[in-house]
Amino acid sequence: MPLAKHILWRVILGFITLFFASVLIFMMTNLLPGDPARAILGPRATPEKLAILREELGLDRPVAVRYAAWLGDISHGDLGTSLAGMQQPVTKVIGRRLYNSFLLVVLAAFVSVPLSMGIGAYTALKRDTKLDATATIATLTLSALPEFVIGIVLILLLSTQVLHILPPISRLDPFAPYLGQLDLFILPVMTLTLAVLPYIVRLLRASTIEVLESEYISMARLKGLPEPLVMRRHSLPNAVVPAIQGTAMQLAWLAGGIVVVEYLFAYPGIGSALVDAVSNRDYPVIQALSLILAATYVFLNLAADILTILITPRLRTGMR
Repeated sequence: MPLAKHILWRVILGFITLFFASVLIFMMTNLLPGDPARAILGPRATPEKLAILREELGLDRPVAVRYAAWLGDISHGDLGTSLAGMQQPVTKVIGRRLYNSFLLVVLAAFVSVPLSMGIGAYTALKRDTKLDATATIATLTLSALPEFVIGIVLILLLSTQVLHILPPISRLDPFAPYLGQLDLFILPVMTLTLAVLPYIVRLLRASTIEVLESEYISMARLKGLPEPLVMRRHSLPNAVVPAIQGTAMQLAWLAGGIVVVEYLFAYPGIGSALVDAVSNRDYPVIQALSLILAATYVFLNLAADILTILITPRLRTGMR
């Protein structure tokens, strides 16, 4: 089955990409300035104590040996032991934070993707109108702003200067139910949504316009089909296909760009964990979080490729 072989090949390429990403992550981590042993023991540690701790942590071994051991541990589900986290397993150090970040990304995706696609399709129908021009200017302006600028503006508007209706920071209480803390999610989700919305809107707008100018859409209109039916059955399903890859890239960006947003709002996720790990030269935590982000990129791109094939009839039939 060519389709199954294509999917299998894409999965293999994904693992190869992830392998090279792991090599790059490990090498770049070891190039960070500073000494993890000194970061743990403090600036007054004697050379003898530093040497003993480096030996205990395995930092005196060659990089290639340490990488092979690290990769072997990961293949068995062991992300290592935190150097700065009281010798706790990395999974325990980042477990709760990883869940918090996942929850934030899912909430942002549920808001941003349908909203972006709705705006993109609607502006395509209203192209060359004042509404379309206003949406174009707004999306271009938002796309030029970094996510931390968007977050700061939202804080100024909704938390400090203009309206004081939302908390400026999002320090979740780990012992309280999240449903009672939904207000703490609003600003981070709004920031992430406004950061990814412009790209998906413009992509779907261009795709929808191209589909609306196709011959089969003209034929559907000549048959007397109402415009909502033409959009729902013929235009949108075909316009979404080119936007799948772009949407997947934006969702992958959510996973990576969340680091800055979490740090801005003091949200207890992988963003603050990564910043703390870099400050403490906690190599295992840095490597684990970086590899998780890389795996997210690979998985989302793989899922987008497979979804594109499954919802595109000519691609499915061409692989049979």
